[in-house]
Amino acid sequence: MEIKKELLDELLKDYQKPEDVIGKNGLLKQLTKALLERAMSAELTSHLGYEKSDPAGYHSGNSRNGTTSKTLKGDFGEIAIETPRDRNGSFEPQIIKKHQTRFDGFDDKILSMYARGMTTREIQGHLQEMYGVEVSPALISEVTDGVIEEVKAWQNRPLEPVYGVVYLDALYVKMRHEGRVDNRAVYVAIGIGLDGQKDVLGLWTSNNEGAKFWLGVLTELKNRGVKEILIACVDGLRGFPQAIESVFPQTVVQLCIVHLVRASLNYVNWKERKQVAADLKEIYRAATAVQAEMELNTFQSRWGSKYQAIGKLWKENWARVVPFFEFPAEVRKVIYTTNAVESLHMSLRKIIKTRGSFPSEEAALKLIYLALRNVIQKWDTVQGWKQALNHFQMLWGDRIQAALNR
Repeated sequence: MEIKKELLDELLKDYQKPEDVIGKNGLLKQLTKALLERAMSAELTSHLGYEKSDPAGYHSGNSRNGTTSKTLKGDFGEIAIETPRDRNGSFEPQIIKKHQTRFDGFDDKILSMYARGMTTREIQGHLQEMYGVEVSPALISEVTDGVIEEVKAWQNRPLEPVYGVVYLDALYVKMRHEGRVDNRAVYVAIGIGLDGQKDVLGLWTSNNEGAKFWLGVLTELKNRGVKEILIACVDGLRGFPQAIESVFPQTVVQLCIVHLVRASLNYVNWKERKQVAADLKEIYRAATAVQAEMELNTFQSRWGSKYQAIGKLWKENWARVVPFFEFPAEVRKVIYTTNAVESLHMSLRKIIKTRGSFPSEEAALKLIYLALRNVIQKWDTVQGWKQALNHFQMLWGDRIQAALNR
C-alpha cells in the first residue's frame, strides 16, 4: 500500500530530532498503537455486522462493550493499547489475539538469545537495553518452555529408511539428577542420508552406557523408520557393537580413528607427541589393512618399550579399526572419523559453557535442541558423498533397495 506524501508530511510536521520518531514515546510507537486499535475496531465491526452507532445494531443481540487495556512487548518497547469488547464475549481479535502480550516475533528473539547460550539475566538486560522492555525470568522460562513439546515431537519424528553412515558420540553436561549434580552424557546421533545431507537423529542421556542402553537407542531408531544403517562410526562406546548387531546385524562398525589417536596420545609426554602422532598416521594412512598392520608393528618396535599401552590399545581394537581399509581413499574420509560430531560438539560447548550446570535434564535438552536448530541450518551436503554412495551401491545395492521397498 502506497502512503500518500501529504499524510507523511502531516505526521512529521513537528519533527525536530530522531527521538520524535523512534524514541520512547515517538511517532512510530504512537502510530503502531493507533493502527492496532483502529484495526481491532474494524474487526469488531465486521464481527457485529454494523458500524458504531448504526441503528441497525439496535436489538441485534450483541453490541460494543467498551475496551480492555493491555500492554504489548516488542521491538518498539512496551505499548499500551485498548482492546475493544463485545457484550457477548464472542469477539476474537486476529491482529492481536486474546491473552497475547507480545508482538509476533518477540518470542523468537528470546529463543534466539537463549539458543546462543545467553542466561536469563543476560536476556533481560539485552531486551531492556535494546528495546526498553522489561521482562521477568518467569516470562523467559514460559517462552523457552514452549519448546519442550517441539523437542518431544522432533525426538519422535519419522526417519529415513536408509542411512549411509551414522556417527554416535557423547557430550558431557553437568545437570541435576535425582537430587545431585552429575556430569551426565548426552549422546548425539548424526546420520547421512542417501542424498548426502546430514541430520541429527536424536539426543539421549544416560549415566551408564552399555549394551542395554544402546539396544534401546537403536530400537528407537528402528521404530522411527530406519531399516538399514550401512556403517556406524563410534568412539569405542561400550556395548554398542553388540547392540547394533542385534538390531542391524549387517551394519559395519567402524571405530573413530581420531578418538583412538587422542586416547593414544594421552600416554605420551608433550615433547614426543608430535613424532608419535606422525608415526600413528602411518598406520591409518596405509593403503591396505596388511600394510597398516605392518606399520603398527613398526610403531611398536620403535615406541613399545616406552609406550607399551599404545600398542596394546590398537591391538585390542584392531577388528574395529580395519573396516575402512576396504574403501578407496576418498570414501575413507567420509566414514573413518566422527569429526562431523566433534565439530557439532565444539559449537554446542561454546553455548553451554556459560552454564555452571542445568537444573534438570529437560533444561539441558531444551538448550541443546535450540542450539542444534541453528547449527543444522548451516550444514551442506557431505563432501565426497557421490563417490562414497557409488561405492556403497556396488557393495550393498541389494540391501539399500530392499530397505527402500520395505
